[in-house]
Amino acid sequence: MVYVPLEKLLDKSDYSIYKLVILASKRALEIAEGQPKLVACNVDIKPSTVALYEIAQGRVQLKKKK
Repeated sequence: MVYVPLEKLLDKSDYSIYKLVILASKRALEIAEGQPKLVACNVDIKPSTVALYEIAQGRVQLKKKK
């Protein structure tokens, strides 16, 4: 897998680093608890890194409040 720059991740979270951290941490917890990964990756990769890859590819998105 390739390194994902922070700039590509910020646009997925309304340019808020705090929202990005919350989104990634919640998804990483789901992966650690056994939820299937939404991207193809090696089993050695940590759940937090997998969550960032999923966000970068648009597989996990931030819910927008109305």
